[in-house]
Amino acid sequence: MRLGVLDVGSNTVHLLVVDAHQGGRPLPAFSYKAELRLGENMDTENRLSKDCCQRLVDFVRESLRIAEDKGVRKTLAFATSAVRDAANGDELLARIETETGVQITVLPGADEARLTFLAARRWFGWSSGRLLLLDIGGGSLEIAAGIDEEPDNAVSLPLGAGRLTRDWLAGDPPSADEVRALRRHVRAEIATAVGILLRDGPPNHAVATSKTFRQLARVAGAAPSSDGPYVKRALKHTDVQALAERLPQLSIAERGELPGVSQGRAGQLAAGAIVADAAMDLLSLADLEICPWALREGVILRQLDVLPD
Repeated sequence: MRLGVLDVGSNTVHLLVVDAHQGGRPLPAFSYKAELRLGENMDTENRLSKDCCQRLVDFVRESLRIAEDKGVRKTLAFATSAVRDAANGDELLARIETETGVQITVLPGADEARLTFLAARRWFGWSSGRLLLLDIGGGSLEIAAGIDEEPDNAVSLPLGAGRLTRDWLAGDPPSADEVRALRRHVRAEIATAVGILLRDGPPNHAVATSKTFRQLARVAGAAPSSDGPYVKRALKHTDVQALAERLPQLSIAERGELPGVSQGRAGQLAAGAIVADAAMDLLSLADLEICPWALREGVILRQLDVLPD
């Protein structure tokens, strides 16, 4: 069955076409995406700009055309924190449905964590034992932990790399006072969830998804994405600590010259490193393994689970 997954994220809007069937792994067939940066295009009243809304409508319309051309039988569309938090998010989704016929589901933060955890569990399997997942998005940080496919505990915190950069790091590079204030804020937020996430014991296997973690791992020496998804990529806390100190001292242009860092994401990477460092420290994680599957794959797998045989 050929499925289309339309992911309206805080940074990137992405249509992924996959060939999937029950009992098999989803095989990517085509990808179409654009960096609309919804999370950065909000006014003082937390409303998405008119131009940004129009570009999203246009993207959805073009995605429909592409999905039809690629033979997609069903399209799953969902939105995450940027639309979820926008004051005019419901208005925008209603407009998209009226003009394109596409119904976009807004995922609660905890559901983001659960679906991403499902993807990681399926990728690494039962031999991972108690699994702990970290995912740093543009608008939020998702953390989940558990022994089964459904996590025992799942939390979503407003600690996305894009959100924090917009709200806390004004300078390029940011000042030492800005970095210190952000670090204090991030650690206080994560500390509220540590007891919940570790109450059933420490994980046997800690993993991470998201562009932020992949870029941090690449800067720390992990294999490039061109080597394929089956190459093991790990990220040590000692390396993250060093990056959390180093990256805020670099300009956005300098960060963009680091291996694996795109110019579009370079501005957010310092905040992402600060979040990653805090999470690994407070959760006592010495290292993380990078998981190539994330939220989109979780949505696909959940859909396959409920299809009739």
